[in-house]
Amino acid sequence: MTTALHRLVVPRCSLRRCLAVPRWETQRLKHHRFNRDAMQPLPGRSRSLAVYSRAESRSQHTEAEVSVEVDLKRLEGQDEGIAEVLMCRHRARNALGHAFVSQMRELLSTLSNDSAVRVVIFRSLVPGVFCAGADLKERALMNNSESDLFVHGLRSLMTQIALLPTPTIAAMDGVALGGGLELALACDLRTASNSAQMGLIETTRGLLPGAGGSQRLPRMVGVTLAKELIFTGRRVGGHTALKMGLVNRAVEQNQTGDAAYKEALTLAREILPQAPVAVRMAKEAINRGVEVDIGSAMAIERMCYARVIPTRDRQEGMAAFIEKRPPRYTGE
Repeated sequence: MTTALHRLVVPRCSLRRCLAVPRWETQRLKHHRFNRDAMQPLPGRSRSLAVYSRAESRSQHTEAEVSVEVDLKRLEGQDEGIAEVLMCRHRARNALGHAFVSQMRELLSTLSNDSAVRVVIFRSLVPGVFCAGADLKERALMNNSESDLFVHGLRSLMTQIALLPTPTIAAMDGVALGGGLELALACDLRTASNSAQMGLIETTRGLLPGAGGSQRLPRMVGVTLAKELIFTGRRVGGHTALKMGLVNRAVEQNQTGDAAYKEALTLAREILPQAPVAVRMAKEAINRGVEVDIGSAMAIERMCYARVIPTRDRQEGMAAFIEKRPPRYTGE
């Protein structure tokens, strides 16, 4: 049977993939696929993000055509440690439908437990679009209780993104509306092309931001400005978003349409050399501290600082400073 197997060549993020490989063959794939069934990382491979479905685990040879809407890419060489979440639901402009959300949740669950990942970039492979928001065609088929349950799932997804232990960057090279902007708001940092359009436009559809936007936007740009943007459903470009504090960096779009991604990659490369444990603890201290009073926040800072003291990276940082050389951090 083994001689009958052939290797599967997989593009970066294809619309359709036919899975017909045994479990051990999935370890060879450079990019990783996700099924709507429950996914588990392959045992004994802490750095592998290859996954398989329950059906595949029961039968080493099954034929299943899977629509891949969210994929993952690990950078290599000097960029090792940077992971890219690739949104590639081309026909629906990365709309947040059931399959998209399910695949994203599975991918995030894997990333959250991977200590080799130091920075995560969320980007789109759909030209001119980051994420168009809710899948209104799917939503139109839901009754009230189903709609409420689905939006609760979206809210949970954004929280899952926000709780990733590593720094996250949203690269908006196109439209980011409604839930698409809420996804970006759940990230730690945001880059945008000046031509990108973003906004929480739910009030123009008889709704309000329901996946965290009504809470995260005021914390970012201030209460009064957030109210203006949400009440009016206004869309803003990258340059205006930068002045508002909605994004960290805004750049002119290039001919290949990926200027925001390239800026996000530059930002990720600035984070990459820093001590991984220290960066994670800094993120935790900031995120938890801003939600409480200053006294409680100081206690959180002390707790996070205490977790850094016994690390080898702290010792390496001190030694590198004394020896006047660049530090070589290992995340230990």
